[in-house]
Amino acid sequence: MKALSVRQPWAWAIIYALKNIENRGWPIHYRGDILIHAAKTCTKKEYQLAREFCQGMGIVIPELISLRRGQVIGIVTIVDCQFSQVASGWGMPGQYHWKLENPREITPIPYIGRLGIFEVPDELVRSAIAS
Repeated sequence: MKALSVRQPWAWAIIYALKNIENRGWPIHYRGDILIHAAKTCTKKEYQLAREFCQGMGIVIPELISLRRGQVIGIVTIVDCQFSQVASGWGMPGQYHWKLENPREITPIPYIGRLGIFEVPDELVRSAIAS
């Protein structure tokens, strides 16, 4: 199944806080379900900036130490992709806004992320969804 690696706490926000836009510098033409992989890397500064942004949206994110990293944590559906010069909600200006719907938590799958879209073996995903 297709997967996308997202740094924390943004990966958490997609699955648990209804973050419905993923900001990327490149468009995606794929539509459908994609796994959300929580990247291993997250600096304290990145976390703090994200925390402040989320607080402005009325969302309290978990402490960095408690966020899963280096694991697939959920599935979301990509339904659209539009470039935008303006900020709105979760969308940042000058980025492609991947519109996300239907976030679902799964049993976490330890996995090494990659840049861009990558594949996670279907048998790993099936067992995580079944749990």
